[in-house]
Amino acid sequence: MAVTAATIKELREKTGVGMMDCKRALVEAGGDMQEAVKILRKKGIATAQKKSARAASEGLIHSFIADDNTVGAMVEVGCETDFVARTDDYIALVNDLAKHVVEFAPADNNALLSSSWKGGGTVKDFIVEKVAKLGENIQFRRFVRYEGALVSSYIHAGGKVGVLMELGLESQADSSDAEIEEVVKDLCMQVAASAPRFVRRDEVSDETLAAERDIYRSQVLAQGKPENIVDKIVDGKMNKFYSENCLLEQAFVKEPSIKVMDYIDGRAKARLKVVRFARFQLGEGLPESGRKVK
Repeated sequence: MAVTAATIKELREKTGVGMMDCKRALVEAGGDMQEAVKILRKKGIATAQKKSARAASEGLIHSFIADDNTVGAMVEVGCETDFVARTDDYIALVNDLAKHVVEFAPADNNALLSSSWKGGGTVKDFIVEKVAKLGENIQFRRFVRYEGALVSSYIHAGGKVGVLMELGLESQADSSDAEIEEVVKDLCMQVAASAPRFVRRDEVSDETLAAERDIYRSQVLAQGKPENIVDKIVDGKMNKFYSENCLLEQAFVKEPSIKVMDYIDGRAKARLKVVRFARFQLGEGLPESGRKVK
């Protein structure tokens, strides 16, 4: 089969790989389009293996919410430079992966990467192809997927911080209520800004509470406080722990004189309940040596 400008263009549109690489693959494949795709995929795997040791400390956090707002996912995908993270190709890649998580509900990263991709092959194959096209190491780091009465998200600082939240509703009709929407947006922004660890205090494990009390007690005793007031001071420190780490007990960022629970009660009354949330920060958990100093 002849290799023409039209077949080269078609292969480029199928794979997103550069024109010269497409031409070389078609020549090697004797003009067979499917064989040329396989050749490019194999070359992409080799390229990905070479780049896999390179730090992917940049990237994006992105979310996708289903049209009915009952299912949503948030993903973190790493690359090497902020320049690539801002390209349309990379943004589309991350959005496609978030949408895939919503649709296929994988159990974990391994299940996600091995799941079938819409264009053929697996999700891992799809990422490998993008490595070949974009020329950088790309790592799928993590995802979270929620399904419930209402799922919402907020992405902050150009994809550096993201929040996914599941909420309960008194009535499903409330999901399209403008006031509820505003409250939910404020709650997601609160989590992004204040990084709580729990929704409410009864979610804090006994082990965590015991460890915190032990630390505070040691601090107070080291200050030489009388034994008879140590427990009272520790109780005060525990209340501060709750106010810093439990979303509902945090000071509301838009009006610090009230707590988040008071804001919800005042605006949404009993119509809305925070079920759970996840907060991602780009590069969280990566070794310091793999992060760039800015």
